Amino acid sequence: MQIDLDHLKNWIGREDQASEELTSALVVRFNATFERRSATDHGAEAPLFIHLCLGQPAVPTAELGPDGHPARGGFLPPVPLPRRMWAGGAVEFHAPIKIGEVVTRRSVIEDVTVKHGRSGALCFVTVRHHVSSGGRSALTERQDIVYRDATRKTSAPVGPAPDKAPRGAHSMDVAASAPFLFRYSALTFNGHRIHYDAPYAQNEESYPGLVIHGPIQATMLCQYAADLRGTVPKEFHFRSLAPIFGPEAFKLNAESRSDALRLWTAQAGGPVSMEATAQW
Repeated sequence: MQIDLDHLKNWIGREDQASEELTSALVVRFNATFERRSATDHGAEAPLFIHLCLGQPAVPTAELGPDGHPARGGFLPPVPLPRRMWAGGAVEFHAPIKIGEVVTRRSVIEDVTVKHGRSGALCFVTVRHHVSSGGRSALTERQDIVYRDATRKTSAPVGPAPDKAPRGAHSMDVAASAPFLFRYSALTFNGHRIHYDAPYAQNEESYPGLVIHGPIQATMLCQYAADLRGTVPKEFHFRSLAPIFGPEAFKLNAESRSDALRLWTAQAGGPVSMEATAQW
């Protein structure tokens, strides 16, 4: 498929902004989804990564594409490749988001690039999110989005099997049930059907089951890092390497590296799905 990169680069510098009050009710639902406990009263610090549930685009259902994503060509460039995934990113934490405050996200498209691999063309879009809470800078997030061609069904895997993921010095099991994945899609107003529509995921996108969200993995790895060290990291970097699928469980893993933690997710017998580094 031909990609007009010069045309797509016209989207560099484009901005989008949205604001939403963080309510106690949303924090209660967030904690219930992730089976966590935290203060929910006005003025309390919010759970890490709850910003992904705020100010999300509210596109009418009729304007969604066949995969459940908003139609392209608005804020994000109209990349002609059909599959879109969250490839990774990085977060710098500046100050806590607090319950009862208005949280504002200002997003800027920083780059659009095209690369070619064994599976064909890959288009990467880099977005920088500037998030404030109550007028204070709370965090800065770089988000890497990758677009690729549709997966071709094959009778045998291509290339050598990836290495089995090791077990970390610290590890924790996560049950990736269908209700868990559906609840997170609802919290983030994410219509991408691979996360809750099993027939679509299997028949249209050739996955063996529901795909566990990249943001779920990033959220839980960052929370796990903060739990292990007892404090929020200054920086958190993460990268998706391979998909993992529900309703199978997966593990959070971590090991210490001086002033940092190396973290990763994996399913039993499988490769590393997401790798991350938390630094203090």
